[in-house]
This record gives sequence, C-alpha cells and structure tokens, in this order.
Amino acid sequence: MRILFISSWFPYPPDNGSRIRILNLVRNLAERHEMILLCFSNHPRDLQHVGELEAFCRRVHVVEGREYKPSSLRALRGFLHPWPRWLVDTYSPRMEELVDRVCAQEDIELVIASEIDNSPYLKAIRGIPRVLEDVEVSLDLEAFMRAKGIAQKLRQGMRLWKFTRYLEHVLMQDAEGCTVVSDLDRQRVRRLVPRARPAALVPNGVDVDHYAGDFGKPDLETLIFTGVLSYSANFDALDYFLREIWPLIQQAEASAKLVVTGRTEGVPLEQLPKHSGVTFTGYVEDIRPWIARSCASIVPLRIGGGTRLKILESMALGTPVISTSKGAEGLDVEHGRNILIADDPISFAEGLLSLLKDDELQSRLSRNGRALVRDRYDWRSIVSHLEAFLHEVVTQAAA
Repeated sequence: MRILFISSWFPYPPDNGSRIRILNLVRNLAERHEMILLCFSNHPRDLQHVGELEAFCRRVHVVEGREYKPSSLRALRGFLHPWPRWLVDTYSPRMEELVDRVCAQEDIELVIASEIDNSPYLKAIRGIPRVLEDVEVSLDLEAFMRAKGIAQKLRQGMRLWKFTRYLEHVLMQDAEGCTVVSDLDRQRVRRLVPRARPAALVPNGVDVDHYAGDFGKPDLETLIFTGVLSYSANFDALDYFLREIWPLIQQAEASAKLVVTGRTEGVPLEQLPKHSGVTFTGYVEDIRPWIARSCASIVPLRIGGGTRLKILESMALGTPVISTSKGAEGLDVEHGRNILIADDPISFAEGLLSLLKDDELQSRLSRNGRALVRDRYDWRSIVSHLEAFLHEVVTQAAA
C-alpha cells in the first residue's frame, strides 16, 4: 500500500517516547509499504536529518509547527469553538493544504494520523480509509477525577465534555479505525465513546537489536530517571520522588546518586525540591549507556496513560526497574519477577534499597526483564499486528 503518515513530531533523532514510536512504526511499515511522511517541526536543526527519514520513506515533507499558548488570541477564541482549545491554537492550514495535495497527487491508499493533535487533517479526506493512531484520553479523564472543589470540578468537567464530544465525532465519522497503546486506554476510549469504530491494541516497543551490546557496567550506587520533564506527568513524578522518596534513600544510603536525563530548557527546575546527590544531565545523544550504567531505573509516575517506553528501554538493557502501578500500567509485568511495583513512598524506598543491596534480586529482574521485552515488545512483531489491522480497515472500507 501507499500510506500517508501525519506526525506532530519530527521523528529523528528518536530521543523521546513519541519520536521513538513514530520512527519505529514508519520504518517497519516501510519494509512492505510505500510511506509518505508529513511532520511538524519547530527546530531548524531537524532539517539536517531529513536524509535519515528519506532512506526508507518515499517522500518527507516538513511543516513549521505551532506550540500551544493558552493565553493567545487563537486559544481564547477556542472557548467558543467546538474543538478543544489546544487544537484550535495549533491547527495548521498549511498542513491541511499539504494533506489535500498529497492525497490528490500520490494515489494514497491509507492515511494514518498520529495522535489526536492531527485528527483535524482527517476531516476533509474522502474516499481514502483513515486511522487515528495512538488515541490518548487518560490525562483529561484523570484531571477531572482529581479535581477538587465545585469550581475546579465544573471547569474540568466542561473541558472533558467538550473533548469527548470532539472525540466522538472523530472516532465515528472522521476515522475508519484507531489504535491505542494499552488495553486500559482502549477501555477508556470505549467509556467515552461507546459507539466508536474499532480500536486496535498497538503497544509501545523497543528495537531489541538496537539495545544489544555492552554499554558498560552498572554503578551500584546510581539510580536513573529518564523522560521529558516538559511533560507534566514526568515532572510530577520527579517532584514526588524528590519530595517523598529521595530523603528516605539518603537517610539509609548517603552515597546514593540520582541521574535525571533530558532537556531542561523551559522546565521550572526551581520548583523541584533541592537535594544533594541529584544530577541533571541535560540532553544526551545516546541514552543507552546512561541507563545501562545505572543499577536501577525509577518510574514514580502518578498520572498519565499509555505504556512506558522508559520501562521497556531499561529492561532491554538489563537495568532493573522499580515503578508505581500507574507507571507500569498497560505492561504485562509481574512484581518481583521482572519489575518491582511500589505505590507509597516507604515501599518505593524499601524496594530501591533492596535493589542496591541484593545481587540476586538485581540479576533476576535484569534477566526476566530482557526476556519479556524480547518475547512481547519487539517492534517487528508489534508492527506485524498493526499491519493486519490496517489491511482490515482498508478491506472493510472497500466493501
């Protein structure tokens, strides 16, 4: 098939969860299909990497993106618009024109829009099957459930109602199918839009071969937190860990160190608790050595949805993982076998301290984590299931 893939992210280099997912989906689909990639970018440096994408894509088109600014005039007008405000503010007429032109000129057989951000560009397409990839509803649902007080509950309730009405229109009229990254996400989509068209489970994965090799021996006193801190769920997780858990670790193991990777530009680090032993690396080109040389990867997430690439990456490298239940949500993991699960500060600290001291526990989690990723979360097998779903969508649309 000739497939048009629309992405909110320029997917190279693959240095965050969204880019990793998009790059692997497109690259693996390109082994058997002609892929045309349309993507947004806010950074001139991305254009230096177009060649890497053209190595497996028939065409690559890049459109300048627009970041959501809640106080902008466009966003304020969104209060009166049937779309969610962030979509009103970030919508790109240029991208819509490009989608129309490519569909008219390239004999496209299927259109995939990655994430809800790109759902508006499906609306004008007619006669071509459309799939909305990676539908995420957890943040809006959880924001409503966490709201306190009448005013906050009303505000979040109105926001969720508007988002649900929009999603209902998309999943019933603008797309012939959609994908989600976990079974829990699929249940939540069905809860919000009971009559939505089919939702396929396409979890996150890892390129197992990419994580093979020797990246150095772990430092038995170093823990690592990976994840983009500009994402609210990651920032909340790190804040929770530094505020509630890290002091307990330092009391028991004063020599313990925590490494936090990822860009910090625009991140309010001053709002995080200040502690010794914590290092912010900034952006790193290759995350693999940093994870491999840590004795444990921490995932203290409390909000958000999806399946956590940071967990799969760590397991693929043999680094033991300790996570909250929320952090491991959607993954086929087992506490004590291939991961440690802890949902309160004391349990989390105790689990980490046991990892620091127990060689047998480290070895078991490392060995079983690698096996789980190899058997269940390799991108090649994941994309083969996605292909089957895409063929089903195209066949049903033709009928």
